[in-house]
Amino acid sequence: MEIDFEHFLQVDMRVGRVTAVEDFPQARKPAWKLTIDFGGEVGVKRSSAQITTYARDQLLGSLVVAVVNFPPRQIGPFMSEVLVLGALDERLGVVLLRPDQDAQVGSRIG
Repeated sequence: MEIDFEHFLQVDMRVGRVTAVEDFPQARKPAWKLTIDFGGEVGVKRSSAQITTYARDQLLGSLVVAVVNFPPRQIGPFMSEVLVLGALDERLGVVLLRPDQDAQVGSRIG
């Protein structure tokens, strides 16, 4: 399905820094509970992310890309506020999308 450029611009994707990584044993599929700082106008948000192929220390302090303007979604007892983006690779699982340099937190993806 094709979308026009105006629809693409409605998806607000931002760079954020992971500030906390917590276990999420209640999740149906293995997941981490992430706290992510997007700075400025977006602020700090939380996400349930099925990225357990990454160790806690690989995620903590790292940059990620997330959609920040989807409505919050209840995942078991946890409210997930943003969608962390990754490539779905059959062999590797989820491979996070990240800036290849130290981009500023809150930078918009476009």
